Amino acid sequence: MTAQAQPSVPANFDASRAADFESRFVTALNEGAMLQLISLAHRSGLLTQLTDGEPVTSNELAAKAKLDERYVREWLGGATVAALVEHDPQAMTYRLPPEHATLLTDGGEANLAVFSQYLPLMGQVEDDVLECFQHGGGVPYTRYARFHQVMAEDSGQTVLPVLLDAILPLAPELPERLVQGIDVLDLGCGRGLALMKLAKHFPKSRFTGYDLSAEAIGWATEQAARRGLTNLRFEERDLSDFDRSAPAQCYDLVTTFDAIHDQAHPLNLLKGIRRTLREDGVYLAQDIHASSHHHGDRDHPLGTLLYTLSIMHCMSVSLAQGGEGLGTMWGREKAREYFGKASFGGIEVYQLPHDIQNDYWVLRP
Repeated sequence: MTAQAQPSVPANFDASRAADFESRFVTALNEGAMLQLISLAHRSGLLTQLTDGEPVTSNELAAKAKLDERYVREWLGGATVAALVEHDPQAMTYRLPPEHATLLTDGGEANLAVFSQYLPLMGQVEDDVLECFQHGGGVPYTRYARFHQVMAEDSGQTVLPVLLDAILPLAPELPERLVQGIDVLDLGCGRGLALMKLAKHFPKSRFTGYDLSAEAIGWATEQAARRGLTNLRFEERDLSDFDRSAPAQCYDLVTTFDAIHDQAHPLNLLKGIRRTLREDGVYLAQDIHASSHHHGDRDHPLGTLLYTLSIMHCMSVSLAQGGEGLGTMWGREKAREYFGKASFGGIEVYQLPHDIQNDYWVLRP
């Protein structure tokens, strides 16, 4: 037999560094698999059925959740190995510790299980994105099943709980003006949950939401009607030419929540926002907290995840429209540059204590 050639090793090869990375890689495989388990349990209702902290058998849990016992049993095996649940092998019972339940269900301040859905969701378009790596272009919004549903859950953790008490007061005059009655426009509104909350709380103000997704607008319109929100309307709209199509000086408040960086032409949108604001108006923008430079994000607590989401969604959907492909991690420096090009005068940026992922911008004409 002919001996196979051994791979050459560079002279400066650090074996301990290779071993450390191998260990890190194996850990990542297991932790990533745990996220898949959490996503399944979140969507299927398993986590909800485990919130009382009482030990249950696989049969009891399956019956409570109305799920197939064989799948529930295998999930419990994975959750046991991942130290997600506690297992009593004598009684054959399983228990979700309260410390985990607080973080993975609606019983705590934030339900982190919501965020476990992103990697499985993005994995559905991996073949499409690989095609883009090879030939350019992007992946259209229509390829992303459940995207707006997951984004609505995401904003339910970051925006909705603090919208009235922390975000609006960043522009101190806004709460009282909304009570008196003003015109408000939310761009890239998705399923419109933020607008619904505002419309209910400020019945004298008038609210409009635009989004490119017909699915999201349809859902939002139906929900607004069910809730009797007559001061709120939604419209499916492409905002690529908003710099030209925006009605001049029609709104007192414009908002965007995590919506600028994945636009086809973000600067056009920003110029349109400036055009449609009245002279005493305010633009509130929530967008990703980041540096505009790769080295500036080395210590970002969510940097790797956010760059991955940019590749798998935000950058790609922009490029699919023939757009700029600005990307999730466009960062503060680029944001200030674009806000300046859009002719905003006052530019302020804040971070909120509960939210390590986002910046909150207050901009004035």
